[in-house]
Amino acid sequence: MTRILKASGFLGLAVMMTVGMYQFVLLSGGSSVPGWMTGGHAHLGVLSILAIVMGFAVPALDVTGTLRTAVTGLYVAGQWGVPGIVWLGEGAGLTLLLPTGFLWGGCLIASMLIMFYVTVTGESGRTESGPAGTPAADD
Repeated sequence: MTRILKASGFLGLAVMMTVGMYQFVLLSGGSSVPGWMTGGHAHLGVLSILAIVMGFAVPALDVTGTLRTAVTGLYVAGQWGVPGIVWLGEGAGLTLLLPTGFLWGGCLIASMLIMFYVTVTGESGRTESGPAGTPAADD
């Protein structure tokens, strides 16, 4: 599962960088960059960096089982959903999709609340007896 978070993060950064290059082409050609493009670009960049961080935080906190699956699925859905609806809703004129921003944002919030719960309650397989390293193997 953490491999999914990390891969999604790196793919998101590649997409964000590609959009950034397109924005540069627009600017160097004398055109302005639409606000919706900038907004989606910024959201995807930040959320992708956090996906990579989550890929390390999940095993470090020993989030397992259903909670691990939920954190991964909810986060990846939100990571792509938030900038996706900005680009599709405003950029492609599919404004009908814009209210789904609450769904995608809710996915991100839920994944963070699960991580908060595990952090505060210690509801994981790890015992707090000393420093723990990140597992060598990725799943």
